[in-house]
Amino acid sequence: MRYLLIALTLLFSLNGCQDKKNTEEAQAKHDAQIAKQVRAEVLAEFETKKKQEAEEEKKLQTQKTAEAKPSFDPKNVPLNQMGVHVEESSITIDTNKTKTFLNDLSKKLEMHMKKISDDLEKGIVDAKEAGVEINKEHINIDLNKTQDMLEAWGKKIQVFVDEFDKVSQSDQNENNNSK
Repeated sequence: MRYLLIALTLLFSLNGCQDKKNTEEAQAKHDAQIAKQVRAEVLAEFETKKKQEAEEEKKLQTQKTAEAKPSFDPKNVPLNQMGVHVEESSITIDTNKTKTFLNDLSKKLEMHMKKISDDLEKGIVDAKEAGVEINKEHINIDLNKTQDMLEAWGKKIQVFVDEFDKVSQSDQNENNNSK
């Protein structure tokens, strides 16, 4: 009986080891399948992010090109605000609109000049948008604001200069074509 008990114990213990090997192999196969699925999911997610980034970059590029190429809207042309309308082969000047524009401009300049002269008489200058502030005790100059104001003013002047240049070039081209 003892031999039978030893044989059965040995048989059951060897049977248990073999099951352990089978379960380890099955677990390894299962882990490999899950790893493959996770890898595929991560790769798909990466590709979708990459596509989204490419689309966003394209949108930004199209916005930049749209900003670089301003659309021609006659209402936004600075000369139109002054009463000067430029079309393909003609220039029309609305004298009433031009007169109104220049009168408004002159009134604005007069108000600013009067305010500045009054402030200078008092010894106070407060042009915060220009970065200059003078009172009886201190003089404060913010060079960054002054530079920004001068750059903005230069850009506004450049718009008018470019518009006048376009008008003169189109006039020259028409004169050359008519000869």
